[in-house]
Amino acid sequence: MDMQTVLGLDYPTLWFLVVGGLFSGYAILDGFDFGAGAWHLFFKKEENRRIAMNAVGPVWDGNEVWLVIGGGALFAGFPILYASLFSAMYLPFILFLMFIIFRAISIEFRGKEPMKWWRRMWDILYSISSIMLAFLLGVVLGNVLQGIDIGNNFEYEGGPFFSFLGPYPLLTGITTLSLFMTHGAIYLLMKTEGRMYEKLKDLVRRGIIFFIISFVITSIYTLIYLPHLSDRFKENPVLFILPLLTFLSLANIPRLVSKKKYQYAFLFSSLTMSFALMMVAVELYPTLLISTISPEFNITIYNAASSEKSLGIMLTIAAIGAPLVLAYTAFVYYTFKGKVQIDETSY
Repeated sequence: MDMQTVLGLDYPTLWFLVVGGLFSGYAILDGFDFGAGAWHLFFKKEENRRIAMNAVGPVWDGNEVWLVIGGGALFAGFPILYASLFSAMYLPFILFLMFIIFRAISIEFRGKEPMKWWRRMWDILYSISSIMLAFLLGVVLGNVLQGIDIGNNFEYEGGPFFSFLGPYPLLTGITTLSLFMTHGAIYLLMKTEGRMYEKLKDLVRRGIIFFIISFVITSIYTLIYLPHLSDRFKENPVLFILPLLTFLSLANIPRLVSKKKYQYAFLFSSLTMSFALMMVAVELYPTLLISTISPEFNITIYNAASSEKSLGIMLTIAAIGAPLVLAYTAFVYYTFKGKVQIDETSY
């Protein structure tokens, strides 16, 4: 008996869930170190900046494994979507690649020389790169939600060079950045102590306020200008449990922070991301990419999927590989748990 029969779902739907799970894992894991980097210039003292960087230093590259696997899964399972999306979003993806390189070399190069100007330069580049990475992820998501100019043969027929920077993608970019900053501040709270710890409690409050404001504005814009995204919820009122759970998860974060239960606060900020991405999946399914030219050019999980045999083989591989990736991730975080201690081997 195959996986399709056991779970009662077809292979394209199962692979849709796999890809969604991988990108959700990436958002949660790399999201907190993007958020931590976005706060980096708020720390004025050299020691505090070293602590913040060493909090993410042992795990940031491992977090990006989820992006590589997610991109590979997208290419393998939905090659047509991969081709159309990367053609349409060529510029933001190239910018994303550029900033992810700059962020990596900032982490590695910062501590190589003792000069203040040297470290200041890499601090600025590290923070700007982290901000832009979070922002660009949101911009791509915003374009996917509002639709892209996909025409015949699923080819991109878009307009000007910066057409991807419309009002809605900008709003989703800012909202994503605010959520990652909240997530990152909570992570740093778990890894720090002393005066930096006290400062981070204030930064968490700022991050939550920033996210609530941006999320409300983006939601209002969505309801007014993109009503198609709420159709699935109107048809199935039971699905309103997802926005309710998103709100409750977010509302629980400041309560847990005030009680110094930072691990639980981090869990609930992760759940906030997960529920938000579940809403995105519900809004789109079975569509993967909306065509603003004509619904007949929409890319769905069925017209974009690889063959049934290929998906079946890949799902078997995923069922074996996913527990290994989760075990590796858990081992790394267990190994580097606790407060950050600066020594001669630190960044």
